[in-house]
Amino acid sequence: MADSSDSVSIDIETISLGGKEHLIETRQGAISVAVYGDQDKPALITYPDLALNYMSCFQGLFFCPEACSLLLHNFCIYHISPPGHEHFLQETLQLGAATSTPHDPLLSADDLADQIVEVLNFFRLDAVMCMGVTAGAYILTLFAMKYRQRVLGLILVSPLCKAPSWTEWLYNKVLLNLVYYYGMCGVVKELLLKRYFSKEVRGCSQVPESDIVLACRRLLDERQSLNVWRFLEAMNERPDITEGLRMLQCRSLIFVGDSSPFHSEAVHMTSKLDRRYSALVEVQSCGSIVTEEQPHAMLIPLEYFLMGYGMYRPPKCSVSPRSPLSPLCISPELLSPESMGLKLKPIKTRMS
Repeated sequence: MADSSDSVSIDIETISLGGKEHLIETRQGAISVAVYGDQDKPALITYPDLALNYMSCFQGLFFCPEACSLLLHNFCIYHISPPGHEHFLQETLQLGAATSTPHDPLLSADDLADQIVEVLNFFRLDAVMCMGVTAGAYILTLFAMKYRQRVLGLILVSPLCKAPSWTEWLYNKVLLNLVYYYGMCGVVKELLLKRYFSKEVRGCSQVPESDIVLACRRLLDERQSLNVWRFLEAMNERPDITEGLRMLQCRSLIFVGDSSPFHSEAVHMTSKLDRRYSALVEVQSCGSIVTEEQPHAMLIPLEYFLMGYGMYRPPKCSVSPRSPLSPLCISPELLSPESMGLKLKPIKTRMS
């Protein structure tokens, strides 16, 4: 495990939401972390899906007022972007967020998970809550299996856990070749949008694309194809982590859209987790990125999940400091491993 003194940070003030970008040098290369909120609060780290960053994968959830108040009241948010997927402005690229070169060593899924522990060491974080989407959910689950004492809980959206089937492996190989030879061309963007969103929001000849799809399409235009290729290559060679799921010592909340191409994998993953400490929420008429497509469907399950840790959504108006509705002070004891997993019962529900 790397000591925090081994890492170097380049701080870049961001325009949106008052956060700060850090480019942290790890033993596996540089990785970007955007920090939002009070760093004295417990930490929630996020990790996005392929070709995305936190602005395109979690913006919908954090722009939902109720969800934002719930999460920012209880956590300081550390948005981790995969290598080369930073949200830096173009003029800051010379500070370290440059495109990878063909000579850079390829990172495996294990390498990406090991980067996270270096991020935690850099910020002097102990145990954290984790939220990831699809490929990001896999990386965070792998991290939780390798560093069990560093994870309080997992919030996973359309997660992966098995090695690619031969059909997914072949599909990814086609996508890899397209990205390598043609860059982020129109075909690549269409295939990625199908990965992310349901048919309803992608539109058709009669129905225009939704705003979230249009925004995502613009972001994909800005992606460096070699960085996307490297992340996809790592995920296409990912190992099966199914057997280790029952050894997880943290509680897990899984969301998946019923139109997600990874729906069956999320259900499979839920069946392998300890049912006493895990829950599955299936969201109707939704693709993989529930955080963008239907973030409101996540609010109530998140609220109940975090209540098990002594965390609550702050009221809009508190009558007095002694009011039972006043925001609670989070006791460190409530965040200890001994206090986890006592109140959450296994659920399987559909939310429209």
